[in-house]
Amino acid sequence: MRYEIRVDGLMSDTLAKAFPELDHVVMSGQTVLFGSVVDEAHLYGLLARCQSLGLHVLEMRQVPE
Repeated sequence: MRYEIRVDGLMSDTLAKAFPELDHVVMSGQTVLFGSVVDEAHLYGLLARCQSLGLHVLEMRQVPE
């Protein structure tokens, strides 16, 4: 499964390194993390990581492969 997680603001390279399994792009004042998610547990782990780093998740969606 491929997912996009859109967070508010611009993530620094250091902060983006907290998500080594995902790529990221910055667009319109937001950062989009994207990549493969193995299973539901992995997805919840990514969301928990966002929360623990104080990131405000604006949107999360599954995208076609």
